[in-house]
Amino acid sequence: MRWRIRSLRPLGILTSLIVLLLAVQLLRPVPPIRLRTSLPATVTVPGPAGDIPWPGGGQSALAVAGVGFVGTTGSTKPQPIASLAKMMVAYLILRDHPLAVGQDGPLVTVTPADVALYLSDKAGGQSVLPVTAGEQLNERQLLEGLLLPSGNNIATLLARWDAGSLPAFVAKMNAAATSLGMAHTHYTDASGVDAGTVSTAADQVRVAEADMAMPAFAAVVRLPQATLPYAGVVYNVNADLGKSGIIGVKTGNTTEAGGCVVLAREVMVGGSPRLVIGAVLGQGGLQPLPDALKAGERLMAAAPGLLASVRPVQPGQVVATLVAPWSKPVPVVLPSSVPSFVGWGGIEATTQVRPTAALDPNHAVASGAEVASLTLAVGGQHATIPLRAAAAIRQPSLGWRLTRP
Repeated sequence: MRWRIRSLRPLGILTSLIVLLLAVQLLRPVPPIRLRTSLPATVTVPGPAGDIPWPGGGQSALAVAGVGFVGTTGSTKPQPIASLAKMMVAYLILRDHPLAVGQDGPLVTVTPADVALYLSDKAGGQSVLPVTAGEQLNERQLLEGLLLPSGNNIATLLARWDAGSLPAFVAKMNAAATSLGMAHTHYTDASGVDAGTVSTAADQVRVAEADMAMPAFAAVVRLPQATLPYAGVVYNVNADLGKSGIIGVKTGNTTEAGGCVVLAREVMVGGSPRLVIGAVLGQGGLQPLPDALKAGERLMAAAPGLLASVRPVQPGQVVATLVAPWSKPVPVVLPSSVPSFVGWGGIEATTQVRPTAALDPNHAVASGAEVASLTLAVGGQHATIPLRAAAAIRQPSLGWRLTRP
């Protein structure tokens, strides 16, 4: 009997060990279901980039508002921009003194100092708007005088009205350039007649985009002419207005700057209008401004053929995989409908796949369950798309839990 008891003890110990091991296996944490992304962080939209009719000299840029630059060409060195500087003047005036379309805004009385400035600028052969002492111009009229006949004296008048002095306003211009991402721009005056006021084609597109987002600015620059109290009828220097759908924006021309122009038009893409902005700087030759206008008009005419509705990802595309040690890998797919974006061949989209809280804490996923989201960014355009499991992942079985490594 004693021998039998002794022989049973190892068996009992073995049984206890087996039970303990099984308990340990059952109590071990089950690893989580992992989401393995198969989509690159950057996706290039296929297709040709399109033939952009860049001018032969100077520097140029073409962009879609809210999307990004279609392209740039020429030197990126800052250069004089002449009266394009007035786009920043208008931006600050409307930022500091907002004006709705149809509103006149506050009145500004022309002083003898303003008349002396007008006479001095006129004697220097500058672009001016005639003014007389005691004349009252409202904000809208001053913007018309600034942007249509491109009055240098009006740029300085507005600067003093807004900031108290020209140097104080120029400091605001440079601060605003920084805030708009115009890293290659520096202002030394308000009118742009000073060759120290320099920028690039890309930076001028940036300020034009900010301007055109202000309805009051857009309404002024699309005017072919305006009637002012003392000056009478004044005409828009932008000879491209109305050509190829052009609705603005601003011209500039000095000996140092050459011919410069920033133009805008709307292009229908995917049934919606999108604002296209182009800038051409530093055009020389015998007719610098007409040459710049011709080059800018060619860019605007080509714009509709460059843009399209694009999809960086396709419906049903597998963009990730659910991985669980107790199950076969399960594809994570895009839905049957994915958004399109305004773009062009060669534009890049950034992607980011994030898991959602839909991953069951009990380690099971239903077929069709939303398990992740995909965020797409194409320039300034963004969309978030839900991602679903193409098949189910059942809970880990008892056999797997007991026999797993």
